[in-house]
Amino acid sequence: MANEWVEIAKLSEVPDGGTCPIRYNGEPICLYNLEGKIYATYDICTHGQASLADGFIVDGDKIECPLHQGMFEIATGKAVSTPCKLDLAIFEVKVDQGVILLKV
Repeated sequence: MANEWVEIAKLSEVPDGGTCPIRYNGEPICLYNLEGKIYATYDICTHGQASLADGFIVDGDKIECPLHQGMFEIATGKAVSTPCKLDLAIFEVKVDQGVILLKV
């Protein structure tokens, strides 16, 4: 059943300029709302066991880990500042009639 879309959240659950932690099949995922566009990454920092949903959006397109202040590009998952060196997994999402869908 690959390449299906499943509902994971309502658009209203992700504040503009903010984050929302969710779980899908037991995996932690962080949703982001950047000027109305929704993104999704793995929620746990690749450097330490911290939820990125508790982090801070910086420069409008990066997430700063709340534990050691490493940063990732939200759209690509790329680690862009130390101590983070490993990129984040990203997930394909879309919005349909106020519902956020995850491609699985």
